[in-house]
Amino acid sequence: MTRPDDSRSAPAALRNTAGDMPITTDRRSGGSASYGSFPSNDRGDDEPAPPKPKQNTRALAPDLLRGFLMLVMALDHTALALNTWEHGTGRVTEMDGIVVTHWNRPAAYIVRTMTHLCAPGFTFLLGVGVVYLGRSRTRLGWTTLRIAKYFAVRGLVLTLINALLGLLVSGGSVWFMNFVLFALAVDYFLAGMLWLAINKTEPLLAQSISGLLKDDPVDVDTEEPLLQPEAVEISSISARATAVSWHIHNAMLFILGLVTIWWNHWLSPTGGHCQLQSNQPATASSNGPVVEGPAVSHNALLGIWFWVVDTERVVSPFPPMAWLSFAVLGLLYARINLAHPWSRRTIVLGHSLVGLLFFIVFVMTRVLHFGNLSEGCLHTPEHDAHPERNPYLVSVQSFFYIIKYPPDVAFWALTLAGNFFLLALFGGLPVRISQRLTILLDFGRAALFFYIVHLFAVFIVGAILVPLLGHDTGIPITNNPDSTQGIDNIWAYFAIWGACMLLLWPATRWYSRFKSNKSADSIWRFF
Repeated sequence: MTRPDDSRSAPAALRNTAGDMPITTDRRSGGSASYGSFPSNDRGDDEPAPPKPKQNTRALAPDLLRGFLMLVMALDHTALALNTWEHGTGRVTEMDGIVVTHWNRPAAYIVRTMTHLCAPGFTFLLGVGVVYLGRSRTRLGWTTLRIAKYFAVRGLVLTLINALLGLLVSGGSVWFMNFVLFALAVDYFLAGMLWLAINKTEPLLAQSISGLLKDDPVDVDTEEPLLQPEAVEISSISARATAVSWHIHNAMLFILGLVTIWWNHWLSPTGGHCQLQSNQPATASSNGPVVEGPAVSHNALLGIWFWVVDTERVVSPFPPMAWLSFAVLGLLYARINLAHPWSRRTIVLGHSLVGLLFFIVFVMTRVLHFGNLSEGCLHTPEHDAHPERNPYLVSVQSFFYIIKYPPDVAFWALTLAGNFFLLALFGGLPVRISQRLTILLDFGRAALFFYIVHLFAVFIVGAILVPLLGHDTGIPITNNPDSTQGIDNIWAYFAIWGACMLLLWPATRWYSRFKSNKSADSIWRFF
């Protein structure tokens, strides 16, 4: 069975999920692509602008998802800024080897569980964006070296921004505080290099097996093959060999996605089993308190890649290699997504089915006791009252308690299920409705800009409002443990969050349009 050529069947307008504007078909260059809904900067002054392509839901769904995740992420950060509740579903950070004795208040538990979708969703969409960006730049005539340099520079920019934010937050006391941006930077570069490697090996494999799989060769006059080999004679490759090579590389990506999530379990110092000891005092981190546990590394140079690191000068709750699986699966998803002009019904059914499969895997981790970095960690009153029962089935909170630092297989399965269900929702919306969700599209298209600005906005607002409206909540502030002032009224919390988002919307909308006018290699597009 041959796979339809995705470069012909892909929609005229695609999204670079790393943050660029839509890819539009440039018919003056034989179908090459350029970014932006505005005229390309590569066009000569005497050439007419290409017609504006008709967008479809598949082009909009990644931006809608990213924008939604941005709003949800801001819920978590607003709670930190207002000191509304303890940061964690179990009143402690969801970390390998940490004992849970009490559940957080219901609103906190629900919000925190929702925010678990964010980091996996961002990393997954990052992998998707690598494929979209790499293909579009290839059509613009960029060489492999130039694309690799772009991936490297973008990763470096993210790392520098992360470092500057850390210095500002810590007042210079912490030399490197790893917000999620450092993990995204490393995973972006690695995913980019992996895509470039596949772009080379896929046509070479197809050529090597073409003689064994006799079929009609690809007609270069009527069909533009997916493989796009630079040094291979396309007409000598059979369509069957092309399809086989495509499937083999997809299978390799799937296996790599499994390996890169399971190694979080293989590298766990306790194998995901809690050592029944009292938790030691919390220390401040960029994402709330990090409770000292057996999986925390104090080797900044080596541990930062695979483990949570907490030293005097380096704090890193997001080890890049621990999150790589999501980026790898993003590559796989984008390749399959671009392989055929799927109908809206197929998009909804396909995403829903994949989401259901991931959710079934999650349920299996609970029932069969595998893929959890929280075995023996649940010791709430209801667990102590029923020691003979499966601890994950004692309560709803137990069932959905998952480990984020580093992500275990249960976390991986549940969060990917949630993101695929959201893609099914957004992908099933008619274009006219999707285009009206402008706040999600604007936040999704200027994601890095929004991330940076919203951090300053919510914490500045918190610094102003907490002394004016707050009271003693009994919860130590993350960056100031000596103070327990906070705003814990749920309605006030949501109102402040909503007001901040509305205030940030015009600026984010402006920047989204500002960067869309920049050239394909402009640094402004990084934001």
